[in-house]
Amino acid sequence: MDVTEMVARTRETMTAGRVFGEPVVRDGVTVIPVARVSGGGGAGGGESPAAEDGTAGSGSGGGFGLGVAPAGVFVLRDDGVTWRPAVDVNRIVAGGQLVMVVALLTLRSYLRSRSDRR
Repeated sequence: MDVTEMVARTRETMTAGRVFGEPVVRDGVTVIPVARVSGGGGAGGGESPAAEDGTAGSGSGGGFGLGVAPAGVFVLRDDGVTWRPAVDVNRIVAGGQLVMVVALLTLRSYLRSRSDRR
């Protein structure tokens, strides 16, 4: 796959259809799921000097990555549109762990300084 083909496939992949899901309608309420999409790609190439046996060196490469995570939903009703964000429990747990580590380190430092005074 050459670089131009990879760029074309990347453009096909990064569409609004990846961000906004199919609307779901029930009891007069429409829900549109929304995702956070991120991606990146890279390519390279090169040639090395001819080897001693007469063969020429060459090289190429490329890659692409795509990440999708739920962001929330738009809820459409007769009285308007509301946004309901998705709750990322893993982020909440990681944030709680970070706060706990800082609290424990602060407590340890406080107790050490207090014991040094005696």
